[in-house]
Amino acid sequence: MDYVIRMRNLREDHDKTQQQIAEVLGTSQTMYSRYERGINEMPIRCLLVLCEYYHVSADYLLGLVDK
Repeated sequence: MDYVIRMRNLREDHDKTQQQIAEVLGTSQTMYSRYERGINEMPIRCLLVLCEYYHVSADYLLGLVDK
């Protein structure tokens, strides 16, 4: 579950709230919170949006690489 840790860390490193990121993704804060805690699987479209938003690769966000 490296990706849930990375999602939270990226959000906190950018001083963003869950509500702000949820708005970027076009979802509710509650649903984003569920993604960030690993309760619900995040759709691929959301993964792509987060990668673009944070300027990171999908491999990084998913925990497959460390850079």
